[in-house]
Amino acid sequence: MVNKAKVARQFIEAIPHARALGMKLTEISDGTAVITMPYDKKLIGDPKTGVIHGGAVSAVMDTCCGAAVMSHPSAPGGTATMDLRIDYMRAAHPGQAITTTATCYHITRNVAFVRATAVDEDTDNPVATATGSFTVETKF
Repeated sequence: MVNKAKVARQFIEAIPHARALGMKLTEISDGTAVITMPYDKKLIGDPKTGVIHGGAVSAVMDTCCGAAVMSHPSAPGGTATMDLRIDYMRAAHPGQAITTTATCYHITRNVAFVRATAVDEDTDNPVATATGSFTVETKF
């Protein structure tokens, strides 16, 4: 039997973009994934404030959602983003890591549906939330 969490972890760790952003998959199982992205000056979007660029936040959210889909018990394999809506609630605090938690809450034969939240150290006040749909790889 294939260990989906292991496959998803290997896939995420092999993505050059994820490595460049310093993403670390910290938890994964049965349709849920958690990825942390450390604060790094190269990710700053506004030099005056030191806030991480929204593109880096969206990248970690997208990657985490894909990992959640890949680890879902009903997902047969790989996935790709079909649609991802991200609502930015506030700027992340400079100097703090971003942690995203994603859950694949429904899956059909062709589409997986995911929700995610990104936080910094203020875990009660999200930086961003996301909802998305992802392809479900069909077996041939």
